[in-house]
Amino acid sequence: MAKILFRLNGVSDDETNEVRELLTNNAIDFYETSPGNWGVSMPAIWLSNDDQFEKAKALLNAYQNERTVRMREEYARLKREGKNKTFVDAVLQNPVRFTINLALALLVIYLSFMLVLDLAK
Repeated sequence: MAKILFRLNGVSDDETNEVRELLTNNAIDFYETSPGNWGVSMPAIWLSNDDQFEKAKALLNAYQNERTVRMREEYARLKREGKNKTFVDAVLQNPVRFTINLALALLVIYLSFMLVLDLAK
């Protein structure tokens, strides 16, 4: 029976590729499911053979620990060099998108607040 190993929701392409490579290099049989046409299905990596689950889980845990250390070191390096992306950088990179999202958020808050006030009357 197939068993889920790794959910792919919000996972970057490079991490997904590294997990695929890890499983392939260790001769672990797996397959993937996509989010589907409407994005309502669960994208994940599944093991074809339950007997390999413990080995795959141990490999995945070791990989994730190593990746965590690597990403933190990279972030620290970028921060030291002044190249890390901040909130202000993201706003300046796409000010129109930020303004639209902010306006929509404020509109939702306003409408919600007005609804509560109207119901209180």
